[in-house]
Amino acid sequence: MQSRTYEQLLKIRQSHGCGFLVLLDPDRSPVKDLARFAALCDKSGADAFLFGSSIMVANDFEKSLLAVKKAVKKPVIIFPGSSTMISSRADALLFLSMISGRNPNLLIGEHVKAAPAIKKLGIEVIPTAYMLIESGVITSVAYLSNTFPIPNHKSDIACAHALAGQYLGMKLVYLEAGSGAEKPVPVEMVKKVSSYVEIPVIVGGGIRQAEHASQVARAGASFVVIGNALEDSPRMVKEFAEAIHTK
Repeated sequence: MQSRTYEQLLKIRQSHGCGFLVLLDPDRSPVKDLARFAALCDKSGADAFLFGSSIMVANDFEKSLLAVKKAVKKPVIIFPGSSTMISSRADALLFLSMISGRNPNLLIGEHVKAAPAIKKLGIEVIPTAYMLIESGVITSVAYLSNTFPIPNHKSDIACAHALAGQYLGMKLVYLEAGSGAEKPVPVEMVKKVSSYVEIPVIVGGGIRQAEHASQVARAGASFVVIGNALEDSPRMVKEFAEAIHTK
C-alpha cells in the first residue's frame, strides 16, 4: 500500500511541530473562486488541503478538485462525506471510520462500497479514526451521520476511543467539532488525547481565532484544520499559519 502523502504529513509535523490544513468545501464556492482561494492559502503558509463536503448539492466535485490541484503545489487529500467522493486526481483520501458513533454504515458500510473503486483507481488511503465531539449545536456531520458526539467534558471517553482506533490500525485520529461548530474541541481534551495515543491527532471545527489555533497546536495536536474562518477572512491565512506552526 502506497503511503507517500502520509509520509509527507509526518514530515510536515516534524518540520513545523504542528501542520496547518485548510478545509476546502466544493459545495460552498464556485469552481474558480475555490481554486483562487486555494492558491492564496498555498502561498500563505498552508501545509496541505482537505477537500470534501458533508453533502454535495452541486455536481462539481471532480471539476472543483481538478481546478484546485492545478492551482496548488501542496497535497490535496479527499475528506469524503460518502463513498461517492472518490477521485484519482487527489493525492490521497482519508479513509474515515466514525468510531465515536455506532452507525454501522459509517463504521464499515461506506468503506465496503468504496474499497473496490479505490483499489481500481490506485488511490492512497490514510485510515483515520474519526471522532465527533460535542460542539454546542447540531452540526451537519452529526445530523447526517445520525450519531451522538462524544461529550466535550469527557476526555476519558475520547481517549478510550482514540486508543481503540490506534489498536485497530488507524494512522490518524481526527477530533471533529464539525463545520461551523459553536464550541471547538476543548484544548484540555486535545492535550489528553494527544498524550494518550502514539499516532498523529488532527483537530478541526469551530476554530475561528489564530490564538485558539495556537493553543490547540501547543496542546499536542499534530494538525489543525481551519475552514469557515478563512472563507470569511482569507487574509487571515498567514496569521493562522504562524500561530499553528510551533517550530
